[in-house]
Amino acid sequence: MILSIVIGPKFIAFLRRNEFGQHIREEGPEAHQLKQGTPTMGGLLILVVATVAFLAVSKYKVPALTVLFVTLACGAIGFLDDFIKLRHRRSLGLQGRWKLLLLALITVGVGFAAQHQHLPTSVFIPVVHWDLQLSYGWYVLLFLVIAGTVNGVNLTDGIDGMAAGTGIIALITFTAISVVTYIRSGNPNHRFDSRLDLAIVGAALIGAAIGFLWYNAFPAEVIMGDTGSMAFGGALAGLAIMTRRHTELLLLLIGGIFVIEALSVMIQVFSFKVFGRRVFLMAPIHHHFEMKAWSETKITVRFWIIGGLLCAVGFALFYRYYFGQLPRFSRS
Repeated sequence: MILSIVIGPKFIAFLRRNEFGQHIREEGPEAHQLKQGTPTMGGLLILVVATVAFLAVSKYKVPALTVLFVTLACGAIGFLDDFIKLRHRRSLGLQGRWKLLLLALITVGVGFAAQHQHLPTSVFIPVVHWDLQLSYGWYVLLFLVIAGTVNGVNLTDGIDGMAAGTGIIALITFTAISVVTYIRSGNPNHRFDSRLDLAIVGAALIGAAIGFLWYNAFPAEVIMGDTGSMAFGGALAGLAIMTRRHTELLLLLIGGIFVIEALSVMIQVFSFKVFGRRVFLMAPIHHHFEMKAWSETKITVRFWIIGGLLCAVGFALFYRYYFGQLPRFSRS
């Protein structure tokens, strides 16, 4: 966090000097035209600082390295998207099919890591205590989790501080899950294991993101761009997959704001194509509230509150139903 805050001004000055400014879509809210030229690709600050912090104290366990890999790989896709936008000076970047292809390749890497860790190809459903066996279908689920989370966070990144704040809250939840699981794991002599390493990668991302949010709060001095939003999505998806007993379903709550944002777009598109009518004044849903004359700060803070409540429910479900399903101590 300290590194991110200290480096922030020089990093923003670098972006301004090289004219790495955001291009705003004309069909977006009119007030957003004032953001034209705001330095973008701020996600690079988060990725660099978090990587340095993690590598400095990590024990390099496979699950944590996998989360870092997914984070950096998804961030690289976002960087390519941002670079294309800047080079062609337009709001449209990398085509969707290429993003999906690259995300599929990332999923292959995660699948190999999951096999190395002997993770079961099943999903535990809380409340009803069902252990749903998916066999090879689990690898399809991995792709859906990664691609869905990445796109959900990307859609949320439309208001100053929105994606960063909600992403930090979700990361805190997964970090807390890793810490509590480590404490309650029956780990002999409190040896360092993969659960604690997952907490370290989560904490590194949280600290770097808080430092970024210092400059991303309204009115933003820097925008994370797809570099940051896709990296956030990759980190959350990686943590959900690698928390030993898969918490992919809990991601629907812990990443609830991102689910709501993505659903609002799908509902809007479906309604317009089928019925010729729009459900929202504008999608994603945060733009709907902008069109209703809510201030950006009001929308952001209320979405943070909702995100925090959903994360609390997700953590409560984990604490209640998942502890009995967790495997015992593993040093790998």
